Amino acid sequence: MVEAAEKSGSLITARMAADFGRIVFAVPGSPLDPRCHGTNALLKQGAVVTTGPEDVLEALAPLSQLDLFEPPVVEEPGKDAGTMLPPDDDDRHAIISALGPTPTEIDDIIRHTGLPASSVYLVLLELDLAGRLYRHPGGFVSIALDG
Repeated sequence: MVEAAEKSGSLITARMAADFGRIVFAVPGSPLDPRCHGTNALLKQGAVVTTGPEDVLEALAPLSQLDLFEPPVVEEPGKDAGTMLPPDDDDRHAIISALGPTPTEIDDIIRHTGLPASSVYLVLLELDLAGRLYRHPGGFVSIALDG
């Protein structure tokens, strides 16, 4: 952000970007210039102070070290990825017990049951294929009580 008044539409965009975890850059401006009040407010809220291209390159440097085409390696403690077993009946019961008629976030089910995410997703898929699962916007699910 180079210049933005206090009620600028570009400030809304910058705030939304920050809410989504994106890096927001702002060029400081004169505190006497009303066209810079919004930009200076962004700096107070944590935007990266930008006075030259090196500031942008420095902030983005960690991203250049990532290999975006290599799948991330995720290891579960104590389990070898090649020996992971499918969920058993106890796991299925725990997942079904965590579900109800009220939409629940899938991440909450994983935390509540303590089961691997792969097992939870597999059981949810089984329930979905059986017509016993309702999917809601935002990654929420609920169980069909009539099924």
